[in-house]
Amino acid sequence: MKTTVIVTTYNRPDALAAVLEGYCVQSDRDFSLVVADDGSTKDTAEVVQRFVRRDGMRLTHVWQEDRGFRAAAIRNRAIASTNADYLVFTDGDCIPSHDFVKAHKALAEPGYFLGSNRVLLGDAFSHRVLREQIPVHRWGWREWAKAWMRRDVNRLLPLLSLPDGAFRKGASSRWEGIKTCNFSAWRSDLVHVNGLDESYEGWGLEDSDLVIRLIHAGVKHKNARCAAPVFHLWHHEQDRRYLPENQKRLDELLQSTMIRAAAGLDQYGPVGLDGQG
Repeated sequence: MKTTVIVTTYNRPDALAAVLEGYCVQSDRDFSLVVADDGSTKDTAEVVQRFVRRDGMRLTHVWQEDRGFRAAAIRNRAIASTNADYLVFTDGDCIPSHDFVKAHKALAEPGYFLGSNRVLLGDAFSHRVLREQIPVHRWGWREWAKAWMRRDVNRLLPLLSLPDGAFRKGASSRWEGIKTCNFSAWRSDLVHVNGLDESYEGWGLEDSDLVIRLIHAGVKHKNARCAAPVFHLWHHEQDRRYLPENQKRLDELLQSTMIRAAAGLDQYGPVGLDGQG
């Protein structure tokens, strides 16, 4: 199963470097990476090139012009750029756990998408991780328990490692709480629903829209919690001025049976299953 991890980023090269460090030491290295860049300056490109030179990572950089928050668009561009069978989505401020890729691949199953969870790092601790280059991706239970007691992180439950089983399919139509900072799906399913809908303006709910349309298309939710956590570095809250309009759009989708994105992958040419537009 050819797998690509899509890492969305915007002008946070120090966080992206910490994230890429985590991918350098994954227990399963049989994957490629696409840095989906929503208009960053050259500092981000320099980080990408540094990792390509240093580790020979299978890493590509897909960039679009900075015209405000357009995460749906850059993710669609990244989908269009790869011919992988299976795509894992995350963000450039989410450091992967050691078995992150391995777990997503192990739980992948035709007819399902995966949603997993995260551990939130506090403000001061996040700055310390980046400043001191603390390798939290290598940490075990003891280090995380100490961080939790210091209130540096919000919870430990995502660090539990549970096997595959029927319990993971117990909420197959659930879309609430599933975010593209820790999500994976078959590329063929994403092409079928025309990717993410770029009609959503600014921050908010474009990932929920994708999940709902996948469910409308018959693709079911499989819970990957307690298998593939990420460690989410703190950041200021995004501008939410467009959230009410985005919520209205999502509410309309919930009352419909719509499958395909109104403004999606097809904007980048006839994107077939071979990844060529």
